[in-house]
Amino acid sequence: MEIAIEYLNLYRTALKSAELAYAPYSKFRVGAALLLADGSVVTGVNVENRSFGLTNCAERSAIYAAVSSGVKEFKALAIATPDAEYPVSPCGACRQVISEFMDDSVPVVFGNSEKTLIQTSVSKLFPFDALHELSEH
Repeated sequence: MEIAIEYLNLYRTALKSAELAYAPYSKFRVGAALLLADGSVVTGVNVENRSFGLTNCAERSAIYAAVSSGVKEFKALAIATPDAEYPVSPCGACRQVISEFMDDSVPVVFGNSEKTLIQTSVSKLFPFDALHELSEH
């Protein structure tokens, strides 16, 4: 599958943001770029802690930054893992947060380089999403 230029550019932004990651323990930098409905982009990086449970992933950092600015409509997400040997998809916690804020059809692009990019969607990352009806009450 050929990646649309819009998503390739979003990935390049994620890759650039990975340079700012705080990963002194794992040496595994991750950058995320979130395309907002208005066309602007919010980035995030992984921020580690000696207590790994307190570490925050790049995807969640970007989503939380956008939500903190009052934005909750997203068009696409790109994730760059330049230190990986293969494309690394979002972890389970990130998939849960992604599904909270993004429609099933939102494109997600991830990879360790432009040559290995994978394009999928929220519904393919998290196929058996549940409990959205809780927010309707």
